[in-house]
Amino acid sequence: MPKRNVPRPAAVYGIDIGKNIFHVVGLGSDGVPVQKVRFRRDTLLQFFERAAPAIVGMESCAGSQWIARKMQALGHEVRLIPAQFVKPYVKSNKSDIIDAEAIAEAATRPTMRFAALKSEEQADLQALHRVRDQMIGTRTRLINQMRAFCLEYGIALRQGAGLFKLDLPQAVDDQSNDLSSAMRKLLADLFADLRQLEQRIGDVTREIEAVANREDVARRLMTIPGIGALGATALLAAIGNGRQFQKARDLAAWLGLVPREYSTGGKQKLLGISKRGNRYVRKLLVHGARSCFRHLDRTRDRLGNWLDGLQARMHPNKAVVALAAKMARIVWVVLTRPGALYERRDPAFT
Repeated sequence: MPKRNVPRPAAVYGIDIGKNIFHVVGLGSDGVPVQKVRFRRDTLLQFFERAAPAIVGMESCAGSQWIARKMQALGHEVRLIPAQFVKPYVKSNKSDIIDAEAIAEAATRPTMRFAALKSEEQADLQALHRVRDQMIGTRTRLINQMRAFCLEYGIALRQGAGLFKLDLPQAVDDQSNDLSSAMRKLLADLFADLRQLEQRIGDVTREIEAVANREDVARRLMTIPGIGALGATALLAAIGNGRQFQKARDLAAWLGLVPREYSTGGKQKLLGISKRGNRYVRKLLVHGARSCFRHLDRTRDRLGNWLDGLQARMHPNKAVVALAAKMARIVWVVLTRPGALYERRDPAFT
C-alpha cells in the first residue's frame, strides 16, 4: 500500500461508495480533514483493517449494507445516512471527494437520522419480497397486454385476474370469433408464460410463509389484525428489531402514515400523509388495514369502538390509513417487547 494510503489518526471517516472506486475522507476530532484518499474495492477493507476504530459514515444505498457489516466486524462504528440528508452538507461544486467529506460531516451531527444495519437474513428475506413484488407487476402487465390484444379483435374479457384466466382459454378456443390464427398462437404462448409465472409466484410465496411460520417474532406480529405472513416478514426484513425507533409513532412516521406538515407564522397546517419511508411495507399495511376495516368483528375486538368513531366522522379511506398507522404503532410494541402479542379484548373489558 502506498505511503499516502496509510491510515492517519481520524475520528470520523466518510466513504463515497461506487461500483469499483471508493473515495474516503478522514476528519480529526476537531472536524478538520486529515486525509483524502481513493481505493478500489479490493483495497478498501485493507485500509480500514489498519485504521484505528472510528466512526464510518456512508450513504444508505446499494452495496452499503455489505460494506457496513464488514466495517462493523473490523471494530468500527458504522452510520448509514439517507442520501437526502447528506445533500445539505455538500459545499459548492460536486465531486466524489466533496461528497465523502459531506458524508463524514453529516455522520457527526447529533440530530442526524441513520438507517439501521441489516443482517444477512434480513437481506435474504427482503430480496424474496422484492422478487415476488416484481413478478406480480410482470403478471399484471402480461394480463393487460393480452387483454389489449383481444380488444383489437373485438373481444372484451371480464375484469379481474381470476375471471381473465377463465375467459381467455375460451376466447382462444372459440373459432367463431375474429381472432386470427397467428394471434391465437401468440395468446396461447403468453398464457403459458402466465401460468409459469404464477407457479413461480406461488413458490416464492410459500417460501416466505415458511419463514413466517418458523420465526417467533413473525408469528407474534401475525396476531395483529390485518397482518399476515407477507406483512410480518416484510416488516422483519425492513425494520428488524425496531430498536432504531425511540417510540411507536416514529415507526408510523418513518412509513409515511402520518400527516405531512407545512406550518408557518404560528399557524399549523396538516396535509395528506407524507408517504415517506418504505413504500412496499406501507402498501402491505394499508391493504391489511382495508381488509381489517371491512371484516373485523367490531363487537369482539377493542378496536371496534375506535373504528366506529372514525367511520362516523371521516371518509372510509382516511379511516383505513388511520388504522394502518395504529397497526404500525402496535407493530413497534410487539417488536420491542419480548413475548408481546396483540390481545383481542372484548370492548366491555377495555
